Amino acid sequence: MHTAEQESRNHNHYFISAEHLLVALLEERDTEVMKRLHDDGIDVGEAHAAARRLLGTGEDRCWEGVLVTPRVKEIVRLACDLAPDGDVAPLQLLEALRREGGSRAAHILLTISQSRGDAV
Repeated sequence: MHTAEQESRNHNHYFISAEHLLVALLEERDTEVMKRLHDDGIDVGEAHAAARRLLGTGEDRCWEGVLVTPRVKEIVRLACDLAPDGDVAPLQLLEALRREGGSRAAHILLTISQSRGDAV
């Protein structure tokens, strides 16, 4: 979540969205996350570029803090449910993002996965 918040700041946004979360997960390059994406036929570079395009850049304004969107709150709740010991790892965040399924970030992963599956 810290990396997602930094992504939000980098884009002059005042909120953390699922897309910020996805970019953070891709940039942290957690071994388990990278393996899961590879196993699912998802090109990390392609997913990263697509998520960054969606983020764009916010308006110039003074930074007053960050809001966590309701969707990200739901993703975090799902990740907590998936964490066996209550300690959420990046892989649980990725799985929760995918299970929630309604975000543009989840759509990126689904689209890339399906396009790779069709090509094989």
